[in-house]
Amino acid sequence: MTPLIFLILVGIQGSTAVTHSLKYFYTASSGIENFPSYVSVGLVDEVQISYCDSRTNENIPKQDWMNELSSEHPDYWKEETETCLAKQQTFKANLEIAKQRFNQTEGVHVFQQMYGCEWDDETGEVKGYDQFGSDGEDLIMLDPQTQQWIAPKPQAVITANRFNNSRIIKELEKIYLTQTCVEWLKKYVNYGRRSLMRKDLPSVSLLQKNPSSPVSCFATGFYPNRAKMFWRKDGEEIHDGVEKGEILPNNDGTFQMNVDIDLSSVANEDWNKYECVFKLSGVKEDMTNRLEKTRILRNKSNIPTVIIPVVALAVLGLTAVIGLIIYNKMNDSSIESKLTQEMCC
Repeated sequence: MTPLIFLILVGIQGSTAVTHSLKYFYTASSGIENFPSYVSVGLVDEVQISYCDSRTNENIPKQDWMNELSSEHPDYWKEETETCLAKQQTFKANLEIAKQRFNQTEGVHVFQQMYGCEWDDETGEVKGYDQFGSDGEDLIMLDPQTQQWIAPKPQAVITANRFNNSRIIKELEKIYLTQTCVEWLKKYVNYGRRSLMRKDLPSVSLLQKNPSSPVSCFATGFYPNRAKMFWRKDGEEIHDGVEKGEILPNNDGTFQMNVDIDLSSVANEDWNKYECVFKLSGVKEDMTNRLEKTRILRNKSNIPTVIIPVVALAVLGLTAVIGLIIYNKMNDSSIESKLTQEMCC
């Protein structure tokens, strides 16, 4: 696979979480063989709910419970497909404009947008975000506190100024991120509650490449990803010689993580003083695995596969610039039309 195939490293809210999120990722690319020139993905609480690309030209559900929307909104997936087709053309055009502004004509290039909202179901607090980027670097982003667009790159200043000087863009952006987005987030969470609120405990293994390597505590198959794993000695959490890995998604919708510890300076007789602890949000009891040499797996045939999934959807830098369409799922075609007209390159 090409180096620009993208990993989504996610931080999902679990069943006891009070914060839920709705995110959309849009990516246009050029110069990547055997890869769609446009991809769009929707996520609820970091669980993929929709997918569309320039090859299929159809927006499809990625969770069974998303099909239930059709009972309340019969044309939902038809409208989602129409949106995919419209955005595909816009993002392809924006990619070409970005290449011009950066004086780029050949090679691999990517233009992206990530936007969405978060909702705290206890306090009611809402936060919206909208970010653009090109080739993995931030170009323009919305400051949720000031509602002003910020351009880290000089090539994007002209766009940021236009956005900031447009009353229509500001008003429609605020309406979508603080109202429309949240209304749909609540709807999705309600439909997917049984799946999104479940608790899956992991299988935990102790791994070591060779007797002098750090020992890795590897947990896989847990859900949600609101989890913590650490090493402790004599009942106290330790940090020296410990290296924590990211929480990564598995292909089946669960997650994995690892935390390594360097015991090269620890006497063999003291190894049993160490233990790996896994905590899953909402689960009272911790999973504890005492460090015993007989439990450590070194034979490659016995070591579980560490899955680092390749998800072709687009999160190089979670940002990208120079053109914007906000899709209003409240079927207000006038808002989308105005944004399309106002927020062109």
